[in-house]
This record gives sequence, structure tokens and C-alpha cells, in this order.
Amino acid sequence: MDTLYDPFLMNGMEEASTRVIKAITSNEKICVYGDYDVDGTCAAALMFLFLKELGANVDKYIPNRISEGYGISITSIDYLHEQGVGLIISVDCGITAVEEVAHAKSLGIDTVICDHHKPKDVIPDAVAVLDPLKPGCNYPFKYLSGAGVAFKLARAVGDRIGKIDMALEYLDLVALAGAADIVPLVGENRVLVKEGIERINSKPRPGILALIRSARMEPGNLSAGQIVFTIAPRINAVGRLGDAIRAVDLFTTKDPKEAIVLASVLESENFERRKIDEVTFSHAVDMVEASGSLEKDLGIVLHHNDWHPGVIGIVASRLVEKYYRPSIMLTTIDGVAKGSARSISGFNIYRALEQCEDILLQFGGHEAAAGLALETENVDEFRLRLNEILRSSLNENEVLPEIHIDNKISLSEITPKFVRILDQFAPFGPGNMRPVFMTEDVEMVYHPRLVGSNHLVTCFKMSDNDKIFDAIGFNLGGYIDHIDKNNNLFDIIFTIEKTVRDGRAYPQLRLKDLRIKPKE
Repeated sequence: MDTLYDPFLMNGMEEASTRVIKAITSNEKICVYGDYDVDGTCAAALMFLFLKELGANVDKYIPNRISEGYGISITSIDYLHEQGVGLIISVDCGITAVEEVAHAKSLGIDTVICDHHKPKDVIPDAVAVLDPLKPGCNYPFKYLSGAGVAFKLARAVGDRIGKIDMALEYLDLVALAGAADIVPLVGENRVLVKEGIERINSKPRPGILALIRSARMEPGNLSAGQIVFTIAPRINAVGRLGDAIRAVDLFTTKDPKEAIVLASVLESENFERRKIDEVTFSHAVDMVEASGSLEKDLGIVLHHNDWHPGVIGIVASRLVEKYYRPSIMLTTIDGVAKGSARSISGFNIYRALEQCEDILLQFGGHEAAAGLALETENVDEFRLRLNEILRSSLNENEVLPEIHIDNKISLSEITPKFVRILDQFAPFGPGNMRPVFMTEDVEMVYHPRLVGSNHLVTCFKMSDNDKIFDAIGFNLGGYIDHIDKNNNLFDIIFTIEKTVRDGRAYPQLRLKDLRIKPKE
């Protein structure tokens, strides 16, 4: 693909590809070491399948979220040493594993790191460190997912043995990771995700096909948004509640029957995750409301000893949606407060954690999301410090959610040609969001109904046009008691998506907000 950058532009790629080829040719035991989220499991599956196809002696390892925590650990290295591993290739983790890589080296194990997270001051002394964000790396595109960096290593190895296009077979996994990890869908990511989704829709591997069908969908019209909201939670669930290696096994199996069994496990785990999620979210909201902290604080920091560590990141995101405040959820694991942080637009939560580094045991992540650990007795101090940082960075108006409207249109303008033109801008995601439209004075065709926990479903049309559009408003169910369709007009803010009925795709309005107006 001519639109992709040369992988050897990435600092460390010569050393990394040379070491991998040496391990393959000498039949040295390689371990692909991943993370337990979508990006980490997809990256691990990609690298494992690629090396297996080249005849490598390769195994895979994903740490347990609850018992081992994130990233490379001393315990896991000791285990891999016992298994005779000579080379570890970490994917979607490793950039901060300074002590762990040194320990591996002392045991005679080499490490190649493929990561995309922000490095700290000291870089691990690995054979090679591949990370576009590493100081001194001149790779032109800085926003690859972890699977994207792994793909670059596979591409470089393939190039050196005369099979540069071999890695393209795994773009489906890069697409799942890129969409789910919320990396900007611009530049090289846009190409990788677009091509990968086309592969998923045209010729999905057995595991991905089984996963799509377990979500009661069919390949053909899968979008980046459906990956984020429907497919990704099922992949994440097995890592949140148990062993994420099951997701890697799903992606790497060639047996359709085994794929169906594994996909059903992901479906079951996701169902359990949602139940725990609801209970935890309800408890968290009760704590926020009872504390009255929103009157004085710009951020939310909650800690409870018994919260499940697998769902607190999701609940932190839901708190951001509900209150539009940076939110941190902490539980207690082995006497230490550990948890997840989620932020709002315009506030870099990673930099905020850097300013609290003296009271944190560890932290890592991105501008919008991070993980952290601290002593339980320091939680109150951390809450105070974070809110001091917030007050110096934001004012009260900046914690009011805004909807940026791209253009006003009439519903009559939403023609098949208009939708086809919109589709050319896909895949949509961070850096390339779906256009947001506003239409004034529309009529509701029937009184809305509620689906799920709080989602509003109805249809709209213009008074001078018979064209009717289905509409769904997630978390807009609170409007339903204030609507009289016979006496109201509406101004609506929405994006245009697709819904499939009887095998045909139709435009659907995804409501972001609405204004109820009396008819004159």
C-alpha cells in the first residue's frame, strides 16, 4: 500500500526486525506479550499469527487484570524464563517497564517493545523500543494504536524477507484495535482502519465472524462506530472479568466451531460485566449525589474497597457522560487503591497525574484516559490536589458540555446521494467525527417510546414533506414525559447513521439533543 509510511522510519526498527528474524531462523522460543484490552489482544493475535505463518516457535501471554495488573511484571518474566523463552515481543505495553526489562535481560531474555503510550524519562534497555512518541523517533505519524505499531514491525520483518505485503492480511485486527482504542482516525490510521473494516465486511476471519454474529449482526455494513459500541465491549469483557487470552484465542482460531464457542464465552462475560457495571454505576452516582461535591469540585474522585476492578474504567466514562467532569474511580487491590481516570475535552488527565506523581505509586495512559495506583491513605489528598489542578486549569463554564453543530439542514436534503457522499468520509472517529447537523421545526410522527434503560425512539418529518426518518436518542429518555406530538414542534441536533432492515440499509438520525417547541 503506497499510502503507508516506510516502517523503517520508526526508530529502532532495524534492530527489532533483525532480532525477530534471528529468533525465527534459530527456532528460538518467542513470546508475544500483550495487554488485556481490545488493542492489546488484537495486537497480540496479529503478531502471533504473523510469526506462526513464518514458522516461528511462538507463544502468547496476556497478564490477568486482577492478579497481575497492567503491563510486563517480574512474576510473568520469571514464568516465561521457566518456559524457555528467549525473546519477548511486547505489544501495546512495555514503554515504562524499565525494571522488568532489566530483570529479563539478567535472565538472558531479550525484549522488543511495540508500544504507543507516552514514555517516561527513562526508556527500557531493550534490544529495540518501537514507539512513535519516543524521544528521537522521527516516524511521521504519532497516533498509531498498539496494534498499529505491531503491524509496522510485521511489515518490516516481511520487507526484509521479501514478503512486505504479508502483514496486510492482518489489517482486520488493526482496524478493530484502532477503532476501539479511540486513536485519531486521520492520516495513516484512517487508511489502516478503512482497509481493515473492508476486510471484516468482505471476508472476516472465523473468530471475528462469530463475534459479529453473537452480537446479532452480520458483516457487510459494519462501521467504526459499531466496533466501538457493540464489538469492543465484548472483547474487553473477558479481560475485565477473567482471562483475556480467550479473546486472543478467538482471533487466532481457524476452526469456525471453536470460534462460535469462544464468541459465546465473550457474549456471556459481557452480559455479566453489564450487570456489575449497572450496580457499580448506581452506587457511584449515589456517592456523588450524597457528597454534594459537585458544588465545590470540578472533578470526581471516588474510592470503594469492593468495586470490581474490571468495570471501574467503564463507570468512570459513564460519570463523565452524566456530569461532564473528569472522573476517577478507585477500588482496593492488595491494600492499594487502583483505578481508572477519564477526562473531558480540554483537560489532559495524564499531565494532571504527572503533577501528583509524588503521591502516586504508578500511573500511565493518555490525555483522555489513564490508570493509576496510590496508597489508600492518600486518596483524600489526591482528591484535593486534583481539584486544585482543575481549578487552575478550567473555569466553571468549561465543565458545561457543548455540542458543536457543523451545519443546519432540512430533512429533505438527506437524499441517497447525500448519504453516499457522507459515507466517503468514513471511518468516523476522533479527529474525523461524524458531521453534526441541526434541523428546525420538525414534526414527530408518533409518540416516542423507550428502549433499553433510557433511550428514546421515534420518527421525524418536515411539515412540507412526507419523507419520514427513524431516530434514536441515547440517554434522552428524560424528555418523553414532556412531549405532546400533536402540540409540539422540535429542533433536533443529530448525526446521520445507518440502520439495516430486511437486508437493506436506511438512514437513521442519531439524536444528540432536542428542543421542544409549542406549535403556533
